[in-house]
Amino acid sequence: MHKNQASLTAMGIAIVRALESEKPEGQRVCYDPYARRLVSGALFHLVRFFDRLGYGEWRGPGVMGFLAVRERHIDEHLSACLAEGLRQLVILGAGFDARAYRFEKLKAGVKVFEVDHPATQQAKLEKLRQIFGRVPEHVVYVPMDFDTQTLAERLSESGYDQGLKTLFIWQGVTQYLTPEAVDGTLAFVARHSGPGSSIIFDYMYTSLLDGAVKHGEVSKMRQDRWISGEALSFGIPEGAIESFLEQRGFHRIRNANHFFLHNAYFTGPNEKRKVADGYAIVSAVVKPRDAQATDPRGTLSPGRK
Repeated sequence: MHKNQASLTAMGIAIVRALESEKPEGQRVCYDPYARRLVSGALFHLVRFFDRLGYGEWRGPGVMGFLAVRERHIDEHLSACLAEGLRQLVILGAGFDARAYRFEKLKAGVKVFEVDHPATQQAKLEKLRQIFGRVPEHVVYVPMDFDTQTLAERLSESGYDQGLKTLFIWQGVTQYLTPEAVDGTLAFVARHSGPGSSIIFDYMYTSLLDGAVKHGEVSKMRQDRWISGEALSFGIPEGAIESFLEQRGFHRIRNANHFFLHNAYFTGPNEKRKVADGYAIVSAVVKPRDAQATDPRGTLSPGRK
C-alpha cells in the first residue's frame, strides 16, 4: 500500500460489512453496527450503487459472499475462544475491523491489540473519535512500519504478554505478503504466545494467483494495483494447508473451504447466494513447545509483515 494512504482494501471490506448489515435480520449473515460510520460516506454510497446494479457479483461471482461469511466465521471462532478462557487478542492488519467494539467481553479482562500500518490506523482513530467521542481505552493501537519494524519488537514495546492464551486474527492480509513475511508472522505466533494460543486467517489458493483458475475479481485487483498499492503475491495450494501449518508449529487445524462456508451460512433465503471458490479460512492451535517441528520453514525468526 502507499506510504501515506489508508488502505483502500480495508475500506472496501468495511463497506461490504456495512452493506450486509443493512439487510433484514433474517437475511444478513453478519452484523457490524460501526462499519457504516468507519468509512467515507461518498465511497459507501458509490459502492452501494454499483452493488445494487449487480456489478460486484458480475465482476467476481461469490466474492462479496465470501467476505460476508468470512466475517461471520471469524466472529464465531472469536466467541468460542472467549468461552474457552481467551486472555489476549491480537488483530493483525486490523484495518477498519470493529470486533474490539462489537464484543462486550473484550472490554474487560482481555488484552486487545490492533496492529496496522500507521496511515490506516490514524484514519481509523479519527473515525473512532467521531463515533465514541474518544479513542476506546481498552484497545492498544500498535502502528507498525512493516518495512522497518518487526512484529516482535512492536508488540513487546506495547505491552504484549507472550505467556497469555492469545488469539491472532489475520483477516484479509496473507495474500498481499511475501512468503517470508507469512513465515515470519507464523513463527512469531508459534514461538511467542501462551499455551492454547491460536490463529485464524483466510488465504487464496495458488491456482488463483498463477492464473490456472480465471477470476474476474483477481484480474481487476491486479489492474488496480497502482491505485491501492496492494499487490496479490501469496497463496497456498488447495489441500496443502494442513501440512503447511503442521510444519510451522501448529495442530488442531480446521479448514473452511467455499463448500463448507456456503453450507454453514447460506441457507434458507440465502441458499442461492454464492461463495467464491479459491478462498478459504483456516484456524489452528499452537503446538506445545516440545512438540513443534524443527523444519526450517517453521523456525524462522519473526519477520516483517
